[in-house]
Amino acid sequence: MKINGRVVINPDIMAGKPVVKGTRIPVDTIVNLIRQGGTWHEVMENYPNMTKEDIGVALSYVAKHGLRKSSFHPISTRL
Repeated sequence: MKINGRVVINPDIMAGKPVVKGTRIPVDTIVNLIRQGGTWHEVMENYPNMTKEDIGVALSYVAKHGLRKSSFHPISTRL
């Protein structure tokens, strides 16, 4: 499923997480980098295929749809 032409949800890509079209970069990854104080420039440095428009679309997507809660739970390294 395409959302606004730039965000894609496909169960075969990143377990169905919303991603920027043509990448395997989840929208939540981009938004979390920005939330943690990263700049748009830093996001584009870390993900060279990412454009300003892609970041804007990711932020707009989350503003409209919110972030899905992840079922990911890190494994403790203490044994």
